[in-house]
Formats: sequence, C-alpha cells, structure tokens
Amino acid sequence: MSEFFSMGGYGLYIWPCFLITLLVMGGLAVSSWIGWKRQTALFARLQAQQPASGEGA
Repeated sequence: MSEFFSMGGYGLYIWPCFLITLLVMGGLAVSSWIGWKRQTALFARLQAQQPASGEGA
C-alpha cells in the first residue's frame, strides 16, 4: 500500500495534482449546477410573464 501512495517516488507530485484536478472538476460541476438552476428559474419567470399565445388576436 505504501508503494501505491509513493507512486515510485513521484507521489509527492502526483497526489497534489490529483487533488487540484478533483477540486477544479468539483468546482466546475457546482458552478454548472448553480448556473443551470438560475437559468431554469429565469425561464420559468419569463414563461409566467408571457401571455398565452392562443388568446386574444
């Protein structure tokens, strides 16, 4: 198990890069999710404001 974590002596470089990658990917996922929620809410508000297309003229 120790050999796995040391990665042949390169573990000091590999594991921080792995952690940074996970943090960046997680941040992108959270950012995308928040943006999607905002766009969905905006779309719902716009649809609620728009008059029905079959009524009137």
